[in-house]
Amino acid sequence: MTPVPTLELVLRNFKNFNARATRDALLAYVRHIEAGGRMFWAVAGAMSSAQLGITLAPAIRAGLIHGLSVTGANLEESLFRLVAHESYDDFPDYRYFTKKDDTRILNERKRRVTDTSIPEDEAFRAVEKFIVPMWKRASDENERRFWHEYFYELVQAVPTSLHQGPADECWLLAAAQAKLPIVVPGYEDSTFGNIFASYVKLGEQGAGIVKSGVEYMAAFYDQYRELSTGAGVGFFQIGGGIAGDFPICVVPSIKYDLEQPVKPWAYFCQISDSTTSYGSYSGATPNEKITWDKLTEDTPMFVIESDATIVAPLILSALLECKAHPAEAKALVKQYVT
Repeated sequence: MTPVPTLELVLRNFKNFNARATRDALLAYVRHIEAGGRMFWAVAGAMSSAQLGITLAPAIRAGLIHGLSVTGANLEESLFRLVAHESYDDFPDYRYFTKKDDTRILNERKRRVTDTSIPEDEAFRAVEKFIVPMWKRASDENERRFWHEYFYELVQAVPTSLHQGPADECWLLAAAQAKLPIVVPGYEDSTFGNIFASYVKLGEQGAGIVKSGVEYMAAFYDQYRELSTGAGVGFFQIGGGIAGDFPICVVPSIKYDLEQPVKPWAYFCQISDSTTSYGSYSGATPNEKITWDKLTEDTPMFVIESDATIVAPLILSALLECKAHPAEAKALVKQYVT
């Protein structure tokens, strides 16, 4: 049996349309990494609740991902899956729910995310017990940290006895252990962003212990320069919105706002089911980004208009196979790709 079954599936079967785009994006990703390049991922949507960590975490450990931009929700929901996995409920028949069905779920203290749910007590309230003392300690010591730094510390401090989900499938833990550069733009728009705001409003916590989004960008200037050395850094985006738009803007900002030389992004791929429409960032084609000096006409560009919960694990699995079995992978590419 081939040691690279996912790669073979993609190369042999993915010939046209979005399948072709998936294959070409995968091959360009492999070539970029083999040339010594790095890859930066932007993750929107509810991908942590959808358990992307099953393949994202090992990809981080394998050195296939070198930086991240994630929503505050994805950041915290990776931790939720670690500490409360067994308490999640799935709702495969959610399309047929009535308002009464969803009210029942509310009364059971669950928060539905499409076909699954986050348990309030086992996730939100359990994590709150750990992170609030961290906030208070930071306030007492006049310490200011980025939002993700609190979660990097927390995910490594949670006792393994409290793990309900597999630790090797927690991408937050893998990123924290690898000390991966990460930005969390708009972290206020998350459950713990709201919880933090409530403590500030009640006068129990100062807002200043968390560094701002402006400070995230200021720090990202230097991180981007480091990531883009050598063969450069590519941009792999799931969904749209601020998780993608915030970090990709670093290139024109260095060029025009700092008035300093900067390498362009070396690769671009977006997985999105958002249709192109007037003014939609999520549905904007890569060519539009050329006009903003985020990409160039020479940047390898791919758009996969599909469900990221299907496509991203396929790409990550194939990448992991290529990393583990390079000779077999190269032979397959030679066989199937003209």
